[in-house]
Amino acid sequence: MDKIIYLIPILPLLGFIINGLLGKKLPKNIVGTIATLVVFVPFLMSVVLFCNFQSMEKAVLFNWFTVDDLKVNFSFQIDQLSLVMMMIVTGIGTLIHLYSIGYMHDDEGFSKFFSYLNLFIFSMLLLVMGSNFLILFIGWEGVGFCSYLLIGFWYKNQEYGYAARKAFVMNRIGDLGLLIGIFLLAYYMGSIEFTDIATQAHKFSVNDPILITATLFLFIGAMGKSAQIPLYTWLPDAMAGPTPVSALIHAATMVTAGIYMIVRTNAIYTLVPCTLDFIMYIGLATSILAAFIGLRQNDIKKVLAYSTVSQLGLMFIALGAGTYTTALFHVTTHAFFKALLFLGAGSVIHAMGGEQDMRYMGGLRKKIPVTYVTFLIATLAICGVPPLAGMFSKDEILIAIWEKSKWVWGLTLFSAALTCIYMFRLLFLTFFGEFRGNEKQKSHLHESPKVMTIPLIVLAILTIFGGVLNLPHYLGKAISHKFAHWLSPIYVGNIPHEEPTFVVEMILLILTLTVIVLVAVFTYRCYVIKKAKPQMVENLTGWEKTSARAAYVNELYNEIVVNPVLHLSNFLKNIVDKYIINGTVVGITKIIQCIGQWLKSVQNGNAEFYVLAMSLAIAVILLALRFISH
Repeated sequence: MDKIIYLIPILPLLGFIINGLLGKKLPKNIVGTIATLVVFVPFLMSVVLFCNFQSMEKAVLFNWFTVDDLKVNFSFQIDQLSLVMMMIVTGIGTLIHLYSIGYMHDDEGFSKFFSYLNLFIFSMLLLVMGSNFLILFIGWEGVGFCSYLLIGFWYKNQEYGYAARKAFVMNRIGDLGLLIGIFLLAYYMGSIEFTDIATQAHKFSVNDPILITATLFLFIGAMGKSAQIPLYTWLPDAMAGPTPVSALIHAATMVTAGIYMIVRTNAIYTLVPCTLDFIMYIGLATSILAAFIGLRQNDIKKVLAYSTVSQLGLMFIALGAGTYTTALFHVTTHAFFKALLFLGAGSVIHAMGGEQDMRYMGGLRKKIPVTYVTFLIATLAICGVPPLAGMFSKDEILIAIWEKSKWVWGLTLFSAALTCIYMFRLLFLTFFGEFRGNEKQKSHLHESPKVMTIPLIVLAILTIFGGVLNLPHYLGKAISHKFAHWLSPIYVGNIPHEEPTFVVEMILLILTLTVIVLVAVFTYRCYVIKKAKPQMVENLTGWEKTSARAAYVNELYNEIVVNPVLHLSNFLKNIVDKYIINGTVVGITKIIQCIGQWLKSVQNGNAEFYVLAMSLAIAVILLALRFISH
């Protein structure tokens, strides 16, 4: 089995090397096929490992280094959690690679794009397979670097380059927090192996200051990678990259890293309820803010981007409630319907000849029926309509929060309602009503090729049936909570949870469904019957303008962070560097030059002057010696 374990990350790396070096010389179909196969084969291998899994296994490639008692191996840990993540990364990744063959076919950077995608998958596999924090950190930095390459893939557009830079810098802020957390764990636990940390966690008391500090710094890393307040603004701007990149980042790889890391280190997080509460409140604030911003976005990809930020907030709410399985279940279902939403949006953009603004869409359901049906399924899933996958995972989050805090439950339901509003708005503006684009766009409308629609159909099937992974207990013990039972061995310690009664669960479910129906009716009436059209930002007022302008968060960051740093940089450049540093260097140089000029005048070649100078020097020395002797 060790050979299979090693091959899983090696194959995508091999695809990166082949397409990176030889891609320009190979036909595009060959490049796309190679890139897809080196992700699909690891998926099959991951399924084989899953089917034959008996117990946790470590595959040690070599001993990396040893410092005193700290021994770090380059090794992989295969357990229930890593297998779930491996199948998500490679399974969804395969579909996105296949889709990209059609979407990127006419792009001049075709081979480069696929080499970057393969490197992205390799980095994410390192992240989820590593047996210690150092391997995780290599993958963590790898996905950050790949996101920079892919977000700025069309780098000739200056704005896209800025978006890539923004993502890179904001993630580095989070990564510093992650590093500090790793150093603290290494210092106080003497190891960065996940199994050792889990074993030694019991030595610390509940809410131990050391664990509080370490877990908060680790969470800062998660805030950056998984786009939580205040480090979330890079993710909406990441829409600058090609649409398959958006699907890969938002659904299967980068943004799930923070949730994975906290679930992986559940042993220490369980011991710090105050950190979990902080995580829950950050997730709640992020979920509501991002959902509010999504209400008046007109770029179809921007709506989905803020949707991702909001859904990630829900996952962190579940983590904060200590329901790690619920968070990971929503990661899984979200991977299905969010990949479907982004790839569906890509199909819409493909049909529209590159147009992303919903103000110029409308009536597309008849022109691109496969895209419409699959997109409708994904929309209903993210809104929580039964029996789709999103309903089961979102319902679990709401029930978990109900037991934790009633007011947090109310705000979480409010966030879910906002999600329904902006998603139904997107659906109706894009696929219903009359076409609002120009004649050129209208003549270009067509369904995407099969290489793009087949992944949509597969993802739609997963979105429909994905909920069976963790059915609620009221459907019968024999078929319920399969996902939770599978993951139970990875948890150390226990956070007690009271199961609500059947009646309470039904009331909460009916309440949620009522909200969904009311929102659907309201948005249908607004955008289909009354044919309301999205307005230009300049024409909006009040909360609508605030939403359209992303709550002015970017402007706020510019005022309190970017501009002060620029002013400080200009001061250092124009004053400190120019007058103090350069002035000091130039001043010393001039002093040395003056001394040199004076010494040059002394060396005049006159023998009589030399004898006089020697005599005077000897006299000075003798006088000094006599003075010293007395």
